[in-house]
Amino acid sequence: MNILVLGAGLAGTASAWYLQAAGHQVTVVDRQPGAGLETSFANGGQISVSHAEPWANPHVLPNILKWLGRRDAPLRWHWRADAAQWAWGVQFLRECLPGRSQRNIAAIVHLALYSRQQLQLLRAQLGLEYDQLQRGILHLYTNRRDMANAMAARRVMAEHGLPRDILDVAACLELEPALAPVAPLLVGGDYTASDESGDAHRFTQALAARAATAGVDFRYNTQIERLATAGGRVAGVVCRGPQGANLLTADAYVLALGSESPLLLRPHGIRLPIYPAKGYSATLHLANPDSAPTVSLTDDAYKLVFSRLGNRLRVAGTAEFNGYNRDLDPVRCQALIERTKQLFPNLEIEGDANFWCGLRPATPSNLPLIGRSRLSNLWLNTGHGTLGWTLACGSAAALTDLLAGRSPAPDFPFL
Repeated sequence: MNILVLGAGLAGTASAWYLQAAGHQVTVVDRQPGAGLETSFANGGQISVSHAEPWANPHVLPNILKWLGRRDAPLRWHWRADAAQWAWGVQFLRECLPGRSQRNIAAIVHLALYSRQQLQLLRAQLGLEYDQLQRGILHLYTNRRDMANAMAARRVMAEHGLPRDILDVAACLELEPALAPVAPLLVGGDYTASDESGDAHRFTQALAARAATAGVDFRYNTQIERLATAGGRVAGVVCRGPQGANLLTADAYVLALGSESPLLLRPHGIRLPIYPAKGYSATLHLANPDSAPTVSLTDDAYKLVFSRLGNRLRVAGTAEFNGYNRDLDPVRCQALIERTKQLFPNLEIEGDANFWCGLRPATPSNLPLIGRSRLSNLWLNTGHGTLGWTLACGSAAALTDLLAGRSPAPDFPFL
């Protein structure tokens, strides 16, 4: 078939690759001048099956109350006259119920394990280089109650094929010696040796280049304005590019526009439970690489991740619910730097940090939306939240199976 993919981020580029490999003629449209320049650009760098526990879990509610009003809080909710925001919030509270949270963990683990396998196969097949490291992810705790609360999620993950090793402080320091100066702050951690890290932007651009060589047509600098529909199907996509407005048509369409996805479908009566969660990152250039960690880390208390990307250290995290606002808040940027200094007082960097923010397409359950929409020839691959890098390859491979009428490998509630 001729397939039009809307979006050239991680989800869209991976979808294009797997669809062309299955024999389809694929065109990708994106408003940016290249692939992976929005939410995929400077994320936390973790391929983290071990982070399958969704934000919506029974232990998050006391923290949300504690964080209200704090400008530097890990999760900040801006109260807006926005029906979509309030509806999302109500659904989020429902997903915090223990039974729903455990089902969501299981579904995410199944898809994430499959996705990591697909990434590894793709890397071996294409020889992709993106500052990848296979040193696992160490989840750090500075509060014993938080570490104890994480036990339930660990048990569910272990039941579904993902062991997380519990480490005492000494074992954490042996694994990552850069933490030695802050040993008194730590109470322990858990470690997933099979997890990975790498630069999502470099990966997306490398995969887009290989896809273009294989015949995928990437049309950048092209704004997607609206869908044209008829008879319960998409008849075409109205776009505006360097040559002006035109109507692009195909046999099937894949919506991979992240947080923008609901805006495109809302005029057609389709309400996607996706709301933008703005995440922040700081990229630090290392003057002395030996002073920085090499194991990818997650700081539970501040909801931050640290990933080594060659001679750079990426610090990322937090969530800010403020609609489609893309402004950098200097207070939240500085919070990233302050916590980095606390955990790595001996870190030697050169130059200024590069700050960035991106709108992550969050669903209340943390489950992405993958499969056929109510428009019979429109397929969704969106809503991956903080796990877009982790789930990208598996989501695209599964979507390709669904489009061909096959049952995907992972046990996941596909649409």
